Amino acid sequence: MKNGLACVLLALTAAAASAQDVYPSRPISMIVPFPPGGVADITGRPTAAALEKVLKQPVTINNRPGAGGKVGNAAVANAKPDGYTIMMALSSVSVLPEADKLFDLKPAYTLDQLAPVALISADPVILVVHPSVPAKTLPELVALARQKQGQLSFSTSGVYGALHLPMEMFLHALNLKMRAVHSTGGGPAITMVLGGHVDMTVGGPAAITAQVNAGKLRPVVGWGARRHEAFPNVPTFKELGYDIEYYIWAGMFAPKATPEPVMRVLRDATRKAVEDPDFRTSMARVNSPVQYLDAPEFAKYWAADAKRLAEVVRVIGRVEEQK
Repeated sequence: MKNGLACVLLALTAAAASAQDVYPSRPISMIVPFPPGGVADITGRPTAAALEKVLKQPVTINNRPGAGGKVGNAAVANAKPDGYTIMMALSSVSVLPEADKLFDLKPAYTLDQLAPVALISADPVILVVHPSVPAKTLPELVALARQKQGQLSFSTSGVYGALHLPMEMFLHALNLKMRAVHSTGGGPAITMVLGGHVDMTVGGPAAITAQVNAGKLRPVVGWGARRHEAFPNVPTFKELGYDIEYYIWAGMFAPKATPEPVMRVLRDATRKAVEDPDFRTSMARVNSPVQYLDAPEFAKYWAADAKRLAEVVRVIGRVEEQK
């Protein structure tokens, strides 16, 4: 009798443990290290909605802006590695630890604290100006910048953030001076231009398409290897003779020590999510084609991109934030 009871108890304990091991068994938080309105948020929301259908659990967006994405990136890097905290990050995730080194600061996180799940999109950024800026081409903008001697202004998503770095590449290559006005993300950076508080900014197609189509922003030049299909009349730096290229990508990450079985579930769910018709429609609506890469391929892509961007940061050097 006692042996039979012990067997029943063991079976019940094993069943309870097995139930607890099923992932996911509760809501998942997707941290977006920026405010609403930027590329990470615009990509994260339809991704979260598509993941919910696959995982059968809520996937909630948690905007955690600050320090050009550093606050949210660090939160995920240091989160409990159980699969219930994931992140939709931008290419700036690679840059910020390298920038901290320039200022002899201890990085808020390191890249080896993050595990790539999947690349979702990768778009060249485009320079847009307020309609009142009297420059419709890059040569006209360069001439205006030289005439104004540092008076033209541009907004960014934060120091060394995904929108700041390409502008510094541009200014460094052409030996120009402009005034940087840093915000907490791509959405606020665009709002600054729309309100006429600054002259220009950089944005991914997902974040600028609606405003360009409405005539509230004017595109001038792109950072891609070729013209973006949604902006066929906008030339690239490459075709204008400047060796400048930059892409703002959005990818999903989890804390590094997340168990492999959980990572497999996340990877499989993301693969299915990016094929969801509603997800594809959402991304197409903002002219951001899906550029899906599973974790192994994304890891290689990320490593190469991080190395290239680190070299760019070192070339540009220390950029002091203007108060």
